[in-house]
Parts: sequence; structure tokens; C-alpha cells
Amino acid sequence: MRQANRYKARFAASPDDIRAAQALRHLAFVETRGGAGRKEGLDRDSFDYICRHVLIEETATGDLVATFRFLPLKCGGEITRSYSAQYYDLGALERFDRPMVELGRFCVAPGLRDPDVLRTAWGAMTAFVDQEGVALLFGCSSFEGTDASAYADAFAMLREGHLAPKRFWPKVKAPDVFRFARRFRRKPDLSNALRTMPPLLRSYLTMGGWVSDHAVIDRDLNTLHVFTGLEIGNIPAARARALRAMAG
Repeated sequence: MRQANRYKARFAASPDDIRAAQALRHLAFVETRGGAGRKEGLDRDSFDYICRHVLIEETATGDLVATFRFLPLKCGGEITRSYSAQYYDLGALERFDRPMVELGRFCVAPGLRDPDVLRTAWGAMTAFVDQEGVALLFGCSSFEGTDASAYADAFAMLREGHLAPKRFWPKVKAPDVFRFARRFRRKPDLSNALRTMPPLLRSYLTMGGWVSDHAVIDRDLNTLHVFTGLEIGNIPAARARALRAMAG
């Protein structure tokens, strides 16, 4: 898989690799954010057994600095198998007739702010998408904490220009949601919106990604998350070339 400068990406090759990914996820999602901890210090669920896990490591040391997982689906008819389908009614996407992949549990080691980590991750994602002929990339993008007011400008920006197309509209399913598209109807401060938005979500948006009109409140992981989709064919040509360059 992708190797660039200080970092390299590879698929997990053993149970120990997956445990290392789960330990980093626990550190990033639970310990750092104050979520409900697991005794074994691992963030794991049943989806780990059906996903492919990607590890991003520092080339010189082999230290794990980021991780995420892929769940490939043949078409929208399989979307009820996804993690996201637990929280969103994705019935509109069941008609999608081409390969798709769910990207989940993306995290970076707390305190690491090197943009090359995200670039390496996108290079690995791009290589996988091209190899598998994926037409739609989707998942949940998470905001830290459950106070939506802290992200008022980010949510206003999402409402203003980045809501899902009606043909793919994700509906409410989770019992605890925040309907930001109804609440934040003002002009956003774009600088503050981008500053408070998760980096992965910012990347999705620069490529033409879109989101649900509501955020799910996940008190277990102490996050707000929005469903996020990206149609590969709609990525601007210049951006697609840059991604493939990163994929090597």
C-alpha cells in the first residue's frame, strides 16, 4: 500500500495488528474524549470481523499513528450490513447499483497534527477505491463531544451547501439526534466552521462529499456524527489526479 515520506499504510495481517488498531481507537475515541471505557482497553465491535483494517505507521520506527477500516459492499442492496445503517435509515441508497465501501473508525494518535498522516490515509483509500472499482465511499464523520453549539458554524456550513442529494437522503433512525439543518439557519462564519470541523470531513467536502441533515448523538463515544457520502465520479479532475499521485 501507500508509502510517503515519514509514513506508510498497510493492511492488517494478523490478530495482533487488529488489536493494535483497536487499542489506538480506544485511546483516541474513549480515553482522550472521556467516553465509556472498556476494561480491556480495546475499542472493538462485531464489524471488526467483516472489515479490512488499515494501519498507518511511521516508516522509521514502525509506530502506529493512525488506523481505519473498510467494509466493501457489492452494491446498495447490501448497505444494511454497514455500521452506519445502525444509526441512519439508508433506504434511499439501497438502489445504488455499483460497488461501494464504508470507511469507519478513522483515528489518529492523540496530539499528532502532521497533515502527511491524512495524506497517506487518502493515498491508501484512493488505491483501494481504484483497485476495487468503488463508486461510492461513505461512513460517519465525528465531532468530538456532544455539545452541538460548539460547532454551530460548521453545522451551518454543512446545511448551506453540503446536504445529501434528495435521491440519497439519509433519514432519521437513531433515537437521539440533533437536527442541525433545522436549527442553524444562519450564515456561517466560514473560518470558524473550517477550524472546528473534523479534518477528515473537510477532506470529504473538498472532493464534493455530502452529509445527512442531522447528527447522531453518541454518548458512549462522546461524539456527534453525521452520515457522509462521496460519489467517486464527482470528484473534481484536478483533485482526483492529486489523490492518485498520493496513492503512488
